[in-house]
Amino acid sequence: MPEQLSQSQIDALLKKMNSGEVDVQEEKRKIREYDFKSPKKFTKEQFKALDSLHETFSRMLSSYFSGLLRTVCEIDVLQIEEQRYYEYNNALPDTTLVGLVDMKPANRNYDDATLILDLSTSIGFYLIDRVLGGPGTGFNLDRDYTDIEIALLTNIMEKITQRIQDTWQANLEITAGLSGIETNARLLQVFAPEDVVVIVVLGIKLGNRAEGNLNICIPAEFLEQVMHTFSLRYARTSKRQDPSREEMKKRIILENVCDSNMEVRVIFDQFQLDLRDIMQLQPDDVIPLSKRVDSEVLVTVDKVPWFTAKLGQTKKKKAIRLCNIVTNGEEVVQWEKKEANS
Repeated sequence: MPEQLSQSQIDALLKKMNSGEVDVQEEKRKIREYDFKSPKKFTKEQFKALDSLHETFSRMLSSYFSGLLRTVCEIDVLQIEEQRYYEYNNALPDTTLVGLVDMKPANRNYDDATLILDLSTSIGFYLIDRVLGGPGTGFNLDRDYTDIEIALLTNIMEKITQRIQDTWQANLEITAGLSGIETNARLLQVFAPEDVVVIVVLGIKLGNRAEGNLNICIPAEFLEQVMHTFSLRYARTSKRQDPSREEMKKRIILENVCDSNMEVRVIFDQFQLDLRDIMQLQPDDVIPLSKRVDSEVLVTVDKVPWFTAKLGQTKKKKAIRLCNIVTNGEEVVQWEKKEANS
């Protein structure tokens, strides 16, 4: 319990405060500036709906990059803010990759819109290096893109545009298409300088090496027309799913997947020969290999390494005995041995 002051002590303290002997600290109020020239058009709830939309887009884009680059990809929504177009354009670096995406709603009551995608140069050069078979190390470059590099990145931008369309389809029937690529942000004349836009900043991390942003610039006028379609779509429900129905769905999906045809190939050894030597090969020629006959072979499923195995024979037929599971080029689990006819 704090010590209580007596009446005489209170009177003495008030006397000192009136005489100025004791400083009185006034409570500081937090004042937030408000720009009356550009009032905010969207509420926090609407920004939450946009955040949910682009979280879905981030997962789809992360899956695409992981499959394309064969490496780990992490994409997160870092920020969503509302600002003037000239503020966004002035913040763009001189060397960047900008894609223009035309959004055309099926409902003609909504106007068409143009979205702007700008990709960091570090991510752009990393994508180029990995797509062309490189290790993904030379991505910190300070130069313009070549024509070949722009052609490669245009193809990737088209795939990103397709993911944007798939994401928006959950709320609004829409068609998205890449209409152009620009490498000089100063030449962009998409919106008027005073137009209000919403900027979505996505943080991208590829292979624990390259880091950068993908910024999406959406015109506020278009969002005001279609934002009401988000509220019902993104309303969270507390209804619990029926476990028996979920189990039935999983079983149906698994049964359909099990009927898929997969190509299984066994690779004993790989080597290179000059074309001249290949042209001179004749029947009964012997080609020396670098592996022993009893060594392990690689088993691929649709050209993806899955197992290591031993060559053998069963019931007078050539066969292999699976030994280990292979994931990302490394043996991780000892596989239960079983026979598989070739």
